[in-house]
Amino acid sequence: MAKRVLAAEFMHETNTFSVQATDENAFRNSSYYLDNDIPGSFTGTRTSMGAAFEAAEKFGWSLVHPIVTSANPSGRVTDSFFDAVSERILRACDGVDGILLHLHGSMSTQSHDDGEGELLARIRARVGDDVPIMAVLDLHATLTQKMADNANALISYRTYPHVDQYERTWQAAELLEKAMAREIAPKVAVSRRPILYALDGGRTTSPPMMELLRRADQIEADGQALVVSIQAGFSSADVHDIGPSIAVTGNDPASAQSIADALMDYVWDQRTFSSIHFTPLDEAIAKAKAGEGKFDKPLIIADYSDNPGSGAYGDATKLLKAVLDADLQNVGFHAICDPEAARQAQAAGVGNSVTLKLGGKVDPSMGGGPLEITAHVAALTDGNLIAYGPMGGGARRNYGLSALLRVGGVEIIVISYNGQATDLGQFTSLGVDPTRKSTIIVKSMQHFRAAFEPIAREVLEVDTGALSTRNFMERPYKNIRRPIWPLDAL
Repeated sequence: MAKRVLAAEFMHETNTFSVQATDENAFRNSSYYLDNDIPGSFTGTRTSMGAAFEAAEKFGWSLVHPIVTSANPSGRVTDSFFDAVSERILRACDGVDGILLHLHGSMSTQSHDDGEGELLARIRARVGDDVPIMAVLDLHATLTQKMADNANALISYRTYPHVDQYERTWQAAELLEKAMAREIAPKVAVSRRPILYALDGGRTTSPPMMELLRRADQIEADGQALVVSIQAGFSSADVHDIGPSIAVTGNDPASAQSIADALMDYVWDQRTFSSIHFTPLDEAIAKAKAGEGKFDKPLIIADYSDNPGSGAYGDATKLLKAVLDADLQNVGFHAICDPEAARQAQAAGVGNSVTLKLGGKVDPSMGGGPLEITAHVAALTDGNLIAYGPMGGGARRNYGLSALLRVGGVEIIVISYNGQATDLGQFTSLGVDPTRKSTIIVKSMQHFRAAFEPIAREVLEVDTGALSTRNFMERPYKNIRRPIWPLDAL
């Protein structure tokens, strides 16, 4: 008989410093698919769920797929939504031979700092110890012992920007097939040290991660472990288990723990390494001004601190104000998340002018308050697009009512549902060709590079002091374990 396998996705990276609670609407406005809606939306895509459908066909599984849902990083997930999704997954667990999950690894709820650990514990209690559970996690997972105790394998992405969700899910599926056949009986060993932030934020093109991934490849190739996962952690979560970790999946728990500890020693040794270089804002603007009309590729300026991908509000205005004050020309700006402004642009209509207060409304103290502008409404869309870029995989995205506002030589994209710039389609869907711009502004830490670095003449990063500023000393941590580096002398 065909093996019955549950495949589900429930993803959120929780910035516990955010004032924006993440409720059911936040998930529905981002990605929310149930039951029979899932195959048509993901079959044939290079996504995690796309890989699950392909694996089911290859191995002859009968796939149960109760839910695929995710929300843009923001504040804590409400208990009511977490419990509802958990119950939907639990009901689908009855009678399954194996479980394949796509989680983030840094979800916190109103009642649980470790959302994934709680979900996995509930599933384990429901299915018992004999049903193998494989979970694919983000490279920035805040991996906990509770997750490890309730899963048979934890497999993290190995790229940043994250372009290997599809491959990691295939890896998990192949392990699941072997575990269901009782060819392997894997367990997960975890190691960590008192570190808040290291591994260059998980940048897989910098020496610490490159060396760890090289060692992981060798360990797996030599058969010393089934999977070696390196997690950079998520520094915007005020939780006990914050920080980087190593998870080793293997049949021999003692050997797996030894490998994890040795790799974590290397993380400790390399904890001070950083390749991140911030350009002062005025220098970045001056460079953009000096390059106008002189190059056939755009300068990319990335606002690290207002990155929606780490839970920042996406409405900080300090960078936009600098762009407008300098009268920069031929600029594409993605984006200001401001649903009120989008509705005002819609009311004014395409081709008309509108005067409004833009951005800075969630917390004006974080990266700049509202800007009063008079703009030409150049385009309006419903915010739906298919992202075909390296991180998109051909899946649909939704940014809600969106507007293109033109102020002088600056084209500003305004969105209603928050999200960082990771796909050229976020510009082209509103009629903006980013390859023809002199300057492109994005709000992103690293993920923008997959799609935008190939079209850029140069990339500059700035920190405008928004919610995801890299200045750890200014974050009001209360729940993390202490002492911890770099907040304490260790």
